[in-house]
Amino acid sequence: MVEFETANFVAEELAKLGLDEIRTGVGKTGVLGTLGGGKPGPVTLLRADMDALPIVELVEADYRSQKSGVMHACGHDGHVSILLAAARTLAARRSEVPGTLVFCFQPGEEGSAGNRLMIEDGALENPHVDRTFALHLYSGLDVGKIGVRDGAFFASADEYTLIIKGKGGHGAMPQIAIDPIVAGSYFVTMLQTIVSREIAAKDPAVFTVGKFEAGTTFNVIPDEAKLMGTVRCFDAGVRASMPERMERIVKGLGEAMRIDYDLDYHWSYPPTVNDRETNDVVREVGRAVLGPENVVEHDIVMWAEDMSFMQEQRPGAYFIVGARGGDSTAFPHHNARFDIDERALAVGYEMMVALGLRGA
Repeated sequence: MVEFETANFVAEELAKLGLDEIRTGVGKTGVLGTLGGGKPGPVTLLRADMDALPIVELVEADYRSQKSGVMHACGHDGHVSILLAAARTLAARRSEVPGTLVFCFQPGEEGSAGNRLMIEDGALENPHVDRTFALHLYSGLDVGKIGVRDGAFFASADEYTLIIKGKGGHGAMPQIAIDPIVAGSYFVTMLQTIVSREIAAKDPAVFTVGKFEAGTTFNVIPDEAKLMGTVRCFDAGVRASMPERMERIVKGLGEAMRIDYDLDYHWSYPPTVNDRETNDVVREVGRAVLGPENVVEHDIVMWAEDMSFMQEQRPGAYFIVGARGGDSTAFPHHNARFDIDERALAVGYEMMVALGLRGA
């Protein structure tokens, strides 16, 4: 988590609103603002993630990143803007707020499990949170619309590192070497057979090899190859079975191709599962604020989201906010040209304000 300047800015803005409490340094750089309402009701947490990605931005706009190699290529800057604006409005309308609101500005969503770290620092207690709401801007949905789904919406995302150990040698004499690159190439292709031949078609799963690193020059067989990637799925049983399935493949390669290996499997983000009753609140609020035609039942999305940790512990609803307004705002997330139609900010703001004003 490196969102020090952003966290300081958020805390300074919240300090202007007359909140009951502001907590900083939660989960290292997270910020929590608590607002007691004027009516009885639940404790509701509204969350925005703050972090960026290590990407050189190619968007030509006045608001492009001022830090080379750091870009908001997933819309988190929009999430912060939405929640800060909503907090300002809700604080001004405190007498209308049922129960207590917790404005949660979270660091480290992109792989650092900042949500879990905030929980460990007490983000769900004092006050005890009853329910959570979160949103994500999405370039795959038209601006003006929100997408909802009951149950598992986003996938789990676990990580692995595989070191394949061979025996280096001259490229002209492979017979006296053990080539880890060839073995790694077989692993990449065989990995896909887990999904195509071992997992039921009704259970979506994705294997990705995002990094394959080996060798130093064109005519040398290296000693080792290093592969890194992710495993994504929705079903808990399927998820639990993945390390054994991968181990079986690489163990077989060891027998067949004489390599040794080290496989390190890291459990990371669980699936993000929406509570039906809490999700119905999003539907009702969305239909009232945006119109029924703009609340769509959305398909599963294979990305992962660490809000899943809070939604394991509290009833929660996570929805997507359409940010596609044309070709320039249709680039996928984590792309150097990712951008949003700024009308989506108003949609997110209206939803967060309305959810903050909605009782149980």
